[in-house]
Amino acid sequence: MRVAMYFSNRDVRLTERPTPTIGPGELLMKIHASGICGSDVMEWYRRDKVPLVLGHEVAGEVAEVGAGVTRFAVGDRIVVSHHVPCNTCLLCRRGHHTACETLRRTTFDPGGFAEFVRVPAINVDRGVYPIPAGLSYEEASFAEPLACVLRGQRKIGVGPGVATLVIGAGASGLLHVELARTLGAGFIAATDLSPFRLEQAKKFGATATFLANDFNSDKLREAFDGRLADRVIVTAGAASAIAQGLAACERGATVLLFAPMDEGAKFQLDVNQFFWRNDRTLTTTYAGTQEDHLVALDLIAAGRFRARDMITHRLPLARIQEGFDLVARGAESIKVIVEPQA
Repeated sequence: MRVAMYFSNRDVRLTERPTPTIGPGELLMKIHASGICGSDVMEWYRRDKVPLVLGHEVAGEVAEVGAGVTRFAVGDRIVVSHHVPCNTCLLCRRGHHTACETLRRTTFDPGGFAEFVRVPAINVDRGVYPIPAGLSYEEASFAEPLACVLRGQRKIGVGPGVATLVIGAGASGLLHVELARTLGAGFIAATDLSPFRLEQAKKFGATATFLANDFNSDKLREAFDGRLADRVIVTAGAASAIAQGLAACERGATVLLFAPMDEGAKFQLDVNQFFWRNDRTLTTTYAGTQEDHLVALDLIAAGRFRARDMITHRLPLARIQEGFDLVARGAESIKVIVEPQA
């Protein structure tokens, strides 16, 4: 089968390798759509692991069923989680499923930028989700990134009437803008360095948009009747973005750091911003749970989350380097979908 072997953002090679052989309890999945995630282009995170096959935002169909599998059959349309928790450890029992050690170790073989992947038995047991009728493979591939966004917004309480500011309107930021709209946030603002992305933010529900290098809390107050944001979501892993987010939050607000910083980068925090009469909270989030995946698929299938409108590029596997170039540059693209069967 064909796979895209990742060496660096500028070196993604189309190669051949044997189609995986599955064992008892496993599935062979034929990949029809695989989204390129912003984390796929974090070179520092991949440096000591290359070469490897990336891709985890996948949708496809069951091509082969291992012995003992009864819930799925050949031809079933599915979405698969590449990481799954144990559901039994102390962290899972306390609701921290994405901090579970099992989740850190699990994955599928070899990766979503391939024609086929082997889905291990543990993933089959707790990380395979049927695609609702009428939903395309490319729309279903949004289940994983949307699940991550759902987990973050549920954690900080985005909902009706909650003024929300999204720092960074890349693919993740626009997912947050669209979900905040879906959840009924009363005021949604977004910042970015790209005018193209700010236009997209308006399309997906932003009430107000600001160029990041010209943004400050006074401008947010002007746009929001003298108030600042109740919830701030920082999707850009830069110290300047974090600083802007902290400066733009109201008393009693929560700030969510949704992206890591570059390797070794530091941020100096004025803890006093959170004490005394401010009552602010700073938190992080990572990945999504089984429930988040199911809710994500329901939202997309119901048309409440406009996944299809976020797709700007569809590329066959042979042109995946173009996709990595687009995502790494942060050019005029939102979601790039790779189609391994094309």
